[in-house]
Amino acid sequence: MRARKLQFRLKRAYDPPEPGDGARVLVDRLWPRGLRRDGAQIDLWLKDVAPSANLRRWFGHDPARFAEFSRRYQAEMDQLSEPLQTLSRLARKGTVTLLFGAKDREHNQAMVLAARLRDGPSGTVAADR
Repeated sequence: MRARKLQFRLKRAYDPPEPGDGARVLVDRLWPRGLRRDGAQIDLWLKDVAPSANLRRWFGHDPARFAEFSRRYQAEMDQLSEPLQTLSRLARKGTVTLLFGAKDREHNQAMVLAARLRDGPSGTVAADR
């Protein structure tokens, strides 16, 4: 019997919650600017799974750096077994929506993280639609 690939939804933290979101997990190191904590409807803030501050600053959400950012973030994730296991456990129970603060829905850490969780360390980056 083949193991089922874990599925993750991706949304901006500013997007309104929807009934199908399941567990809503913020995967940014910094709380999204202007988002009120008491109204955010975030189930878990998993800061430790986010890229390091240095990598985040280097990337600067520049799409031209996304491929290298993805490679470097994958390398950082090799040291993040506990937060990755937390997300995998949640996904085995049901839908998990990874929330991010970036404006760019195509070039962000949540995309890299979702691919890693679905496909393992050599996962490809593809958007959930």
